[in-house]
Amino acid sequence: MAINLRRALGALAATSLMLTGAIAAAAPASVAAPAIPTMTGIRTGQNTGFDRVVLDLTAGPAPAVRYDLVDELIADGSGEIVWLTGEFFIAVTATPAAAHDDAGNPTYPGPQKFRTRNLRNVMAVAVTGDYEGVLSIGLGVRSRTAVTVFTLTSPNRVVIDVRH
Repeated sequence: MAINLRRALGALAATSLMLTGAIAAAAPASVAAPAIPTMTGIRTGQNTGFDRVVLDLTAGPAPAVRYDLVDELIADGSGEIVWLTGEFFIAVTATPAAAHDDAGNPTYPGPQKFRTRNLRNVMAVAVTGDYEGVLSIGLGVRSRTAVTVFTLTSPNRVVIDVRH
């Protein structure tokens, strides 16, 4: 009788473990989506042979970046022209990135547009969009030259280099 009781308890324990595993497997794992990096600052500097604009970002996945040489800068959402000092314009996008937190509060305390009198080619910078995980920045420049856009991590940054 002791052997039958042990078998019964063993079977009960095995069944209990299987049910617990099935319930745990059926419950969806709560996986937090990675935080979208938010812009906290824009820095500019003149270097030998190029001007540099840096977008400082919070932690999160490094955004993909791209740029286009455009005839005019367009505000995301409204489609309005963004008037900015410059003979030529560079539109830069970073995805995923934002300039606001989850509650909609701005994370970038600086001006939406500003002149860059300390640079040789870049004349002005503007935040042209912050919508659905796409952060858009526009640059007004004196001359059409080579542009390099890339990201750095630890901390996250978007770097825009514009040749003189």
